[in-house]
Amino acid sequence: MASVSSQPQFRYTQPPSKVLHLRNLPWECTEEELIELGKPFGKVVNTKCNVGANRNQAFIEFADLNQAIAMISYYASSSEPAQVRGKTVYLQYSNRQEIVNNKTTADVAGNVLLVTIEGNDARLVSIDVLHLVFSAFGFVHKITTFEKTAGFQALVQFSDTETASAAKNALDSRSIPRYLLPENVGQCTLRITYSAHTDLSVKFQSHRSRDYTNPYLPVAPSAIDGNGQVAMVGLDGKKLEAESNVLLASIENMQYAVTLDVLHMVFSAFGPVQKIAMFDKNGGVQALIQFPDVQTAVVAKEALEGHCIYDGGFCKLHISYSRHTDLSIKVNNERSRDYTIQNPSMLNSQPSILGQQPAPMVSPTPPQYHGSQFPQAPNQHAGIQPPAGWGPPAPQSMGPQSIPMQPHNQPYMPPGPMPPQMGPGMSHGAPHTAAMPPYGR
Repeated sequence: MASVSSQPQFRYTQPPSKVLHLRNLPWECTEEELIELGKPFGKVVNTKCNVGANRNQAFIEFADLNQAIAMISYYASSSEPAQVRGKTVYLQYSNRQEIVNNKTTADVAGNVLLVTIEGNDARLVSIDVLHLVFSAFGFVHKITTFEKTAGFQALVQFSDTETASAAKNALDSRSIPRYLLPENVGQCTLRITYSAHTDLSVKFQSHRSRDYTNPYLPVAPSAIDGNGQVAMVGLDGKKLEAESNVLLASIENMQYAVTLDVLHMVFSAFGPVQKIAMFDKNGGVQALIQFPDVQTAVVAKEALEGHCIYDGGFCKLHISYSRHTDLSIKVNNERSRDYTIQNPSMLNSQPSILGQQPAPMVSPTPPQYHGSQFPQAPNQHAGIQPPAGWGPPAPQSMGPQSIPMQPHNQPYMPPGPMPPQMGPGMSHGAPHTAAMPPYGR
């Protein structure tokens, strides 16, 4: 694209110099952008940004004169002009041979900090984590995050220069504390300089920008879910689920049959279960479990997420909130049940709406899937190990080949008497009677 400006892109009134004068730069052009522009021609050893009444001029100094000549010669013969952020930049030799007394905006103390987050997982650091880190030094007015050639960066605005300076001196070159980061995020180091900005412009509240002085600021459309509800953002930068009284449970590594009775016993440990509906989806088994209130569902989800129903890592639960609030159970059968119906004669009185289903297994051995899809389970009762903090364990019938438990997939053992037909990991001992503390993984 040729230059459309009436003024020439080059001026040859000055003899060659290692220092080039750049004009028509975009507003608040950064040192990083100038270095990126000169990098193909040589090493830029110094810069001076935001010069002139309109702050749209700058100087760059190369390590060698020939590098500066190469840049001028290239753009003089190229049909593509030098550009920064889409704006054509006009180049000429400077009458200086070096940049002296260079005091960039990064050296001038201000109330806004430019923070560069270094690390392989820098982009996973959420705006809420940054707010926690910097608010330790004073009230944070605004934060914006963005990606530049220098990496993942943020602008953090304080009320005054003194507070910003205290935060910069304390946090520059320090790592974000591990306990503030999700488990999957590695070490992230902060590199902090001053910004030329004094008041950030935040038009929407979102996962990329936040104005803590204006709670009535509209929420960005990208931060609103499909139901028109504002999606909250967690510490990992992802949208948090809207809580519900109905849970969606997906069952992984399903080596043994999971029946309605099994799910009812597992989830009713946290409160009365009103309804359950099981269905097949994406080649697996899922279930909707309805509690009378959201609080009970939240406790059950936090306690059971990622844990296994049976010993040995079998039938692992992955739980999320459902959009449903009241399940419609048309019939009571082996795939759906309404526990609010008090008449026991209603139970199993209707045929399955999903067609013929396998007959329920009532033998003392674990219900197993047969065929090539699932391997045969050991013909024994593997004793379930209750997690730490749940009180004294019930007597268990341990088989000689019981699989030892791993900390990350401890099976769940709810209080109350165990039905005699339960699968592996559900022993026939006495029920738990201890009070239920929070579930420990």
